[in-house]
Amino acid sequence: MDIFSIITLLGGLAFFLYGMKVMSDGLEKSANGKLTANLNKITKNRYFAMLFGAGMTVAVQSSSAVTVMLVGLVNSGLLEFGQTIGVLMGSNVGTTLTAWILSLAGIDSDVIWLNLLKPKNFAPLFALAGIVMTMISKKEKFKSLGNVLIGFAILMFGMELMSGSMEPLADMPEFKSLLTAFSNPILAVIIGAVFTGVIQSSAASVAILQALSLSGGITYGMAIPIIMGQNIGTCVTALISSIGVSRNAKKVAVVHLSFNIIGTLICLIPFCIGNAIFDWSFTDLNISPIMIAIVHSIFNILTTAILLPFAKYLEKIANFVIRDKDADNSRKVILDDRTFSVPSVAVNKAFDVTVNMCDLAEEAFLKGIGLMKNYSEEGAAEIDGIEKQLDTLQDVLGTYMMKLSKLNVSDDDANSIVKILHTIDDFERIGDHAVSITKTGQELYDKKTSFSTEANQELKVISEAVTEILRLTSESFKKNDIELAGCVEPLNKVINNLIMTAKRKHIIRLQHGLCTKELGFALSDALTSLERAAGHCSNVAVAVIEAQNGTLDTHEYLHYVKHKNNESFMEKYDEYLERFSLDAN
Repeated sequence: MDIFSIITLLGGLAFFLYGMKVMSDGLEKSANGKLTANLNKITKNRYFAMLFGAGMTVAVQSSSAVTVMLVGLVNSGLLEFGQTIGVLMGSNVGTTLTAWILSLAGIDSDVIWLNLLKPKNFAPLFALAGIVMTMISKKEKFKSLGNVLIGFAILMFGMELMSGSMEPLADMPEFKSLLTAFSNPILAVIIGAVFTGVIQSSAASVAILQALSLSGGITYGMAIPIIMGQNIGTCVTALISSIGVSRNAKKVAVVHLSFNIIGTLICLIPFCIGNAIFDWSFTDLNISPIMIAIVHSIFNILTTAILLPFAKYLEKIANFVIRDKDADNSRKVILDDRTFSVPSVAVNKAFDVTVNMCDLAEEAFLKGIGLMKNYSEEGAAEIDGIEKQLDTLQDVLGTYMMKLSKLNVSDDDANSIVKILHTIDDFERIGDHAVSITKTGQELYDKKTSFSTEANQELKVISEAVTEILRLTSESFKKNDIELAGCVEPLNKVINNLIMTAKRKHIIRLQHGLCTKELGFALSDALTSLERAAGHCSNVAVAVIEAQNGTLDTHEYLHYVKHKNNESFMEKYDEYLERFSLDAN
């Protein structure tokens, strides 16, 4: 064992970790964020949450990434602390898959088809297939699958380098004497925990243990406690990520740590007592990579099965360790960058916050319309408060989405990012116009005056049309419904015509002395607010439609629907023209 073997070992570890990242990115993009749909609903049931956690960890190939994501979601208030416990337990089960894949390296047989199962024999074929898929395929799904194959090949190459670098250890008396320290189960647990904590990857730590087992000298009595310690060591990432977050988010890291410590005690104490009483002979036998995978799976599945029914008690432990104060002065976080560890989750949560913006904008404007006739200071204050919320959400989402857009995401997620970036400004501006239309109501209230009967009737029809366009826009955005979104622009054109007609009629009333200039200015302001709100609804609807195509060219779309004899557009336009009419005036 010389300096070059150490360099090879470190290089192999680097290839392993990089291959895992490439593979996990490809797996996550292949999933298209489907595992994250209805996250809040799924995690309300601890057993579904456990299955979800296992599936998510398999998809991203990192229990640490899943745990950091949960810390971020709880810190943002998007997930309740108690809902994360089942997911955390499931992530421990999901992470065992990597060990099973790596265990194939221990296959030793003269049978050809069995030898083909050895990673060093089939990994090059995976690499070739992956390269071909990424270079030739135009579909993102197949490119992502190609990256999975490439990542797996790199990962296995790293595993081979680590295994090769450790072969000389079998003949070193110094190494054999060092292994005697592992025979102490307590020390073995500590070594497993510390080493995993340093490299912050239980999968890589188990891989090194499997590579080490190929050189001989690692017995069951050594490996079992080390595997238990590795599960404790993987909690370091969650503990680091919990620095500077809310108390509830800190509790996620506490549950993760306490679950793995309690699970280790549950398994280690009977193992040590049983070995002391019965002197199990198998503990002195050398362990193989596949048996390491089996032990790793048994330990994680067993501890999860035992502790899952007692999730409430783990929650109580976390509440005891991290006690809530009467007044939590920690800064409220709307979206947490920690969710970037699983980008598809980050995109989904950003969409949820954008939906909140959509609801607030619609609520504010509808209340503003109501205050034109029945103004109240309380109502105006409420709209002002909503507008401030929209300003905050716009700033937070804008920054968050710009960071998120730089990550490696699937095509579907990329389209969602584009849609969100192109709509948050429109939702914020609708809030601004809600404030403007409220000021019109305040002006009428302060001057103890009102519009004429004819003007009120015109405003009533236009307000109904704007209410409808807000509903269509909101529903199409939330459901990503391009058919509903296609109804928005025809209605917007009708609203523009209605407003032009209302202004023309107002001029006629001015000429006949039926209206004052002061009321004319107020009416003009109200009509402008209604018109601009409808215009922003049109922008949102176009973003919904164009995001489906992976492009966003608002002007080209609007030119097409208005000037290319679009039958669908004209049918909807005629329908809305008949439904919202000022002819009665």
